[in-house]
Amino acid sequence: SLAQIRASLSADADEIPWVQTSYLIAKVISVPLSGFLLRTFSTRYTFVAAAAGFTLMSVMCATATTINEMILWRALQGFVGGPMVPAVFATAFTLFPPSKNHIVGPAIALVATLGLTAGPAIGGYLTELYSWHWIFLVNVVPGLFVAISGWLLIDFDRPNIKLLEDFDWPGLIGMALFLGALQYVLQEGPRNDWFEAAQIIQGITISLIGACLFFWRAFTAANPIVDLSAFRDRNFWTGASCGFVIGIGLHGLTYLYPIYLAMVRDFSPLTIGLTMVVTGASQLCMAPIASRLVKVFDLRLMLGVALALFALGTWLASHVTNDWGFYELLLPQILRGCSIMLAMSAVNIIALGSLPAERIKNASALYTLLRNLGGAVGLALINTGLNKRLDLHLMRLNESVTWGKIQVEEALARFADAFSTLGPHAPRAALRELALLLRQEALVLAFADVFLALSLLFLSMLALLLLMRRTRSA
Repeated sequence: SLAQIRASLSADADEIPWVQTSYLIAKVISVPLSGFLLRTFSTRYTFVAAAAGFTLMSVMCATATTINEMILWRALQGFVGGPMVPAVFATAFTLFPPSKNHIVGPAIALVATLGLTAGPAIGGYLTELYSWHWIFLVNVVPGLFVAISGWLLIDFDRPNIKLLEDFDWPGLIGMALFLGALQYVLQEGPRNDWFEAAQIIQGITISLIGACLFFWRAFTAANPIVDLSAFRDRNFWTGASCGFVIGIGLHGLTYLYPIYLAMVRDFSPLTIGLTMVVTGASQLCMAPIASRLVKVFDLRLMLGVALALFALGTWLASHVTNDWGFYELLLPQILRGCSIMLAMSAVNIIALGSLPAERIKNASALYTLLRNLGGAVGLALINTGLNKRLDLHLMRLNESVTWGKIQVEEALARFADAFSTLGPHAPRAALRELALLLRQEALVLAFADVFLALSLLFLSMLALLLLMRRTRSA
């Protein structure tokens, strides 16, 4: 929907990416802060404020009349909404005993991922049939319902305002500089050719300075803004590492499939949404099955099968051609939806299920942060990979298309005949058409390479399963 937002707000090409970048920078700062907020203000107040604030900012985004307003409201939307998912994780693993893990794991996996995978379908439908405003307004009714329900139903911990007396301001500043600048670098790097751009070098420098300040406070302060002690637990850090890679796949494929359908197939937002709905439907169907499997199988085996299915789906997608559509993407998307549910159901319990209750709030924030950072890193690598492989394949195709080849001459003749109404300009139009055809083929080959790289990444994570301890799933 960014194209429609850009046209409506009269935004420049270099301004419109900030609609997404501002949201992600604010969110990546807010998520690790949520552990402190949950301990200080309680789960009830933090969650309700986050849900209500996210809903209000959605309304403000829909009413934006300039690109600067949109960027501001999106940043605030990301910041105030950041604590919601960590609060859900913390609540689920605090309130329910291990005997209910088979319900908790799949349930929060569905909550944490369905919005991301179903978003393109719903967003495309609303944009095509109504306007881009409705991709924000659609949040209002469910947002109010969640906020009111949270206020009425959440009541299992109490605020501890005394934590504000020793607030770690240097740690907060370091974290904001570290994660905010890192998110900026990951978002803008592919568009600015990475180290060739001064702003990327500046962003990396700021991020490194912030990281030094943040980790210094995390290891020396009496009450650091983010408690990293959860990483001492082997299952947490291995599970969070898997979550990082799952974040790459979750966000990366949500990005790759739509841009393939838009750039190669020239599908409308509605058609893209209808094509992408398969993943969300597969997740819904797999949720009750995952709940049963969690009770029966070793979670490490379940996670391994999920990663293998993820790899199989992207390997099938690596055979993509320039005429793939709904039916060709059907099986890869089904495998993706099923593997997401299996993987998240297992890894949620592996990472958080064995931690004591007093460490869950901080750990859930760190776990969510790593999954989100995985998405940011994945998108940066995917964009860079697409650009590099596109240039490589285009160069090779151009080398193979030379004057005198029968196939080239025949193709130019067909194109010139199709543009015969242009008269003397027909040969130039034919050359342009051939150049566009070569670029499209190079782009398809670049997509195939990225899908294959993702397959290898998921398979490589199987080695991490050997480091995990067996976790009681029921």
